[in-house]
Order: sequence, then structure tokens, then C-alpha cells
Amino acid sequence: MGEILLQAETLWEREIVRFIRQPIRVMSAILTPLVFWLLLGAGLQASFKPSGMPSGSNYAQYFYPGVIVLMLLFTAIFATASTVDDRRQGFLQGVLVAPISRATIVLGQAFGGTTLAMMQGVIFLALAPLVGIHLSIEAFVVSIAVMAIVAFAMTSIGLMMAWRIETTQGFHGFMNMLLLPIWMLSGSVFPVAGAPVWFQWTTRLNPVTYGTEALRHALYLAEPASSGATMPMGSSLAVAVAFAAFTFILATRAARTGSTI
Repeated sequence: MGEILLQAETLWEREIVRFIRQPIRVMSAILTPLVFWLLLGAGLQASFKPSGMPSGSNYAQYFYPGVIVLMLLFTAIFATASTVDDRRQGFLQGVLVAPISRATIVLGQAFGGTTLAMMQGVIFLALAPLVGIHLSIEAFVVSIAVMAIVAFAMTSIGLMMAWRIETTQGFHGFMNMLLLPIWMLSGSVFPVAGAPVWFQWTTRLNPVTYGTEALRHALYLAEPASSGATMPMGSSLAVAVAFAAFTFILATRAARTGSTI
């Protein structure tokens, strides 16, 4: 077990160092969701009252958990895109001939992407008081735990595709086509309550919805009535954990098969 952890740690450290050495990636992953939040939050705050939210709340508060999920999503895309280059440049071929399992490789990469997402997510979490969300210590800790689960799932999805797609252009195109609609149909942007039936069913079948709902609960842990969440915390968290485990299994399988798209 110790050897496996050391191998995974080496790959984890490589992902962290490489990301930090590219400031444009750090800026893009942080600023893009921040711009979304500021523009949409300010633009819709006066005209849009989220259904199910308590009196006195606004759209910026409702949208805040969704923006955190978006930040985790963007970090997953940027962090795992480098795997495509690693395959083309021969780095992963060198790793694959070493006495290390594919699952360990994927685990190190997934931990690296998750750590990067958490580094940025914690910074953004500190902005919660700006929209009137006052986090207790317990809420802060639980929110970080939920964010880690969501980030791990997003990173695993990225790795699953990065091990199959041959070009970074194709990777980014496919990931944007896949992840952005999943995010928009997770209750991050539009509330489920009052939406058309097809939207409600699509949202409930979307596993990302449950991570978003769990995060919404976590942010308002001290004031559950203010969260506006529509699903129980326990079931949302259970689905989020199961989804993270499932995506990791799929990513490991993609690394083992090595097929391409």
C-alpha cells in the first residue's frame, strides 16, 4: 500500500507543479466562473427570484453554489487536458512500462486535478460573505468535503475522455459539449421547482445535481431553511459519492483499454 501511495503521490506532485508553472491556466480557471457569477448574478438579481428560496434572498446567493461547481468543472477540463499531451509526447508511455498499475496512475492524476480544483474552490468559498452567506466553521469544513467529492468526479470524467481522445482540440470541444449542459441541467443556474416536467426529470437524472444540492445544503448548514435545496442532504451526498467512485472506475478502465476517439 505504501508503494502505491508513493507512486500516486509522485504523479500528484507533477500535476500540481505543472499547473502552478502556467499562471494563465490558474487565472482562466478562477476568472471564468467569477465573471459568470458577477455578470449573471448582477444582471438577474433584480428580475429573477429563485423559486423555493426564502424571503430576502437573491439570485446571486442561489447561483453561488453553482458557480463553485462550475469552477471545479473548468479546473477538471484544464487539469486533465494535459493527459492528452502526455500521451502524444510519450511521457505516459514511459510511465506505463514502469511497474505501476493503471489504477494507480489514474488515482495520482485524479488526486492532482482534485487538489487543483480545491485550491481554487477554497479561495472562491471565502467570497461567500459578499453575497450574504455567512459560513460557520462546520459549514466551511463540510463544504470543502463536498467540493472534494464533486471535484474528484469531474476530474475522473476528464481523465476518462483524455485517455481516449487523441487531440487537445477534440478534448476541449467534447468536454465543453458534455460538461456545460450537464452543469446547466444540475439546478446550478435554474431552480428545479416550477420548471417544465422534462426539465425536472432531466435534472433529477443528472448525477451532478446531487453534488450541487449537497453543496447547497453544506453552505447553509447552520440555516437549513435558507438553502433553497429541494433534495435531502443524506441522499444527495450518497449519490455524489457513488458518482465519484463510478467515474473513477470508468477512468481506470479507459486507461487500461487505451482506445481512442
